[in-house]
Amino acid sequence: MAALTPPATGAVPAAPGPKSLRRRARPRVWRGAVGLIAALYFLGPMVFSVIFTVKVPGEGFTLGSYTGILGADGFWDSLRLTLELAGATIVLTLLLLVPAMIAVRLTAPRLRILLEVLCSLPLVVPAVALTAGIGSVLQWGPDDFANTPLFDTFNSIQNPDFPVVLLLAYVLMSLPLAYRTLDAGLRALDLTTLVEAARNCGASWPRTVLRVVLPNLRAALLNTAFLTLALVLGEYTVASILGFQPFAVWIVSVGGSNAQLSVAVSVLSLVLTWVLLLLLAAAGRGRSHRTPRTSRGGAATAPVTVQENS
Repeated sequence: MAALTPPATGAVPAAPGPKSLRRRARPRVWRGAVGLIAALYFLGPMVFSVIFTVKVPGEGFTLGSYTGILGADGFWDSLRLTLELAGATIVLTLLLLVPAMIAVRLTAPRLRILLEVLCSLPLVVPAVALTAGIGSVLQWGPDDFANTPLFDTFNSIQNPDFPVVLLLAYVLMSLPLAYRTLDAGLRALDLTTLVEAARNCGASWPRTVLRVVLPNLRAALLNTAFLTLALVLGEYTVASILGFQPFAVWIVSVGGSNAQLSVAVSVLSLVLTWVLLLLLAAAGRGRSHRTPRTSRGGAATAPVTVQENS
């Protein structure tokens, strides 16, 4: 009988045949086709919008639609109001959700479902129905609270310079997106171990949250801020029905008299949103690339994050 020889430990694998190369080439072709279709779908309307803004019948190529944006009536006021509402919405949403989600995960895990349902309710209620309910509540001020201190409160929250009622509506509308983003960030952490380690080192609860939990939620916080900013910049229904004029409502109102200017502002706002998305994505990945620590045997171990004590 022929002796059985054990296989060589350092054997080189055989080169892939033509069939395997074809199988590998097919996904690349499909990926390229899907990417091309997606690029045409998203960039096609934007290209035609740019052509519409720079090509004037009878005048040819002109940049008057873009150069006239800064001097347009109401541009700076609407933009300022929108940015103020966006900043206040981001801060108020994070102040509401972050402590609540951390407390629920550490002390009452059974309430996570209840918190998730409450934060998802704005998805069920249409914006028109939400606005109709807010308008009905605001009508109580002049009718039922004329001789009470609440009358001034109802008037102050409808101040056109900074409508608090619009801020509250935006916070409600941003809860589902903010909750999903923060929940994904918290699921990626061993929150209990981080908090217990910080508490055993003598850190107080505020210091634990600010110096331990929030730095590890940096990417989730940035994504939440970006989604909230995008929502406030593009929201039209609630502000229009309630009678306020932030940036989106101003764009629509300008479109009735100067369509090219309205489209030019829309294109610039879309480009600005993309730039913010890229910057936030780069900032979120800035500290995620850590050099792994190497053990004595040469094997790479888990990365270690060291924070300096102030």
